[in-house]
Amino acid sequence: MDHAAAPIKYRAITDVAKPGAPIPAQVSSLPFTHRPALALAISQRLDGTWSEAMLALPNSRTERFDGIGTITAVRRLLEYGWDRDTPPLVRARRILFRLLAEDDDREYLFEFAGKTVDEDASRRGRAILREAAAATLAQAGYEGDPRLRGAARRILERVASWLRSPHAAKPFVRVGNQHVLPPEAAPPSIYALQMLAYMPLFRTEHHDAVALIYRHVAQALPRQEAIQLCGKKAIAQPHLVLGDMLPNRNAADEDVVFAIGWLELMARLGFLKKNENWVKLYDRFLDDRDADGVWHPHKGTIVPRTSNPFLWPMYPLEDHMSGEERWTDVTFRLGLIGRLLGRTIDST
Repeated sequence: MDHAAAPIKYRAITDVAKPGAPIPAQVSSLPFTHRPALALAISQRLDGTWSEAMLALPNSRTERFDGIGTITAVRRLLEYGWDRDTPPLVRARRILFRLLAEDDDREYLFEFAGKTVDEDASRRGRAILREAAAATLAQAGYEGDPRLRGAARRILERVASWLRSPHAAKPFVRVGNQHVLPPEAAPPSIYALQMLAYMPLFRTEHHDAVALIYRHVAQALPRQEAIQLCGKKAIAQPHLVLGDMLPNRNAADEDVVFAIGWLELMARLGFLKKNENWVKLYDRFLDDRDADGVWHPHKGTIVPRTSNPFLWPMYPLEDHMSGEERWTDVTFRLGLIGRLLGRTIDST
């Protein structure tokens, strides 16, 4: 609260401390005092999109949010603490719900369109955008909307059907000189996991399928990368999750930001408390806090960074990383994970 940017202060109060009394107006307005959030909001196009794209990340060589995709922008605003009923998110809602449709309409491929797109590539692009849109709408709080629930059911059924099949145990096939996933393989994507993470009631209704997913993401990660046949082409599928992405301390130290993001995702899914190794890694991060409860790197004073594109919407929420604010993002996330785990929060 002494050094964090406005969105982290706001979410530390509302998501971690969770006071019983109504939140004062001056606290509710905090997310809208953050200049980067306002800059992102006003860069939205009149049609509700950003940059005629969906999953694109900002171009680091130009202005802060130049080139950002719509799904990425919406998720960033949600992480900043903006409500789904704020004007930018209301305007973006229509296209996000449209992306849930089970079709291969090339008009809705956005950055996946390219110059030449065959039927297989079109199907792949629409499937990725469908799951990413579902994850974003779930995070925005639309779990009860029948359009999202229908899309979520279809996504989960595909994943669960594949996990129940004998092919899931040995998912790779040899094509030429490489091992790839066949076209029919349907392991859960990071977007499917994010969608389920924000749909607790839906998870309860489909607990058997969710249990299958837990066993899948807790298993040892295969050596092969996620490359899948799409028609006659072998295409990298980095959004697919083939096993435990955080197996040990070395993996956590190598990318602290990803480790924290994975632990939060697993906590939201209800998986973290079931996995002794992940709990130990979380407790190790807690051990790196100082006497005031502020997290610092286990070794050195280098600010955590990540090149993982899936973490961009959530880190860093800070605008500057030069002083004590270097540690507020991770400190906040550790508190949030503790709250999701049901641990006692000392907010005094």
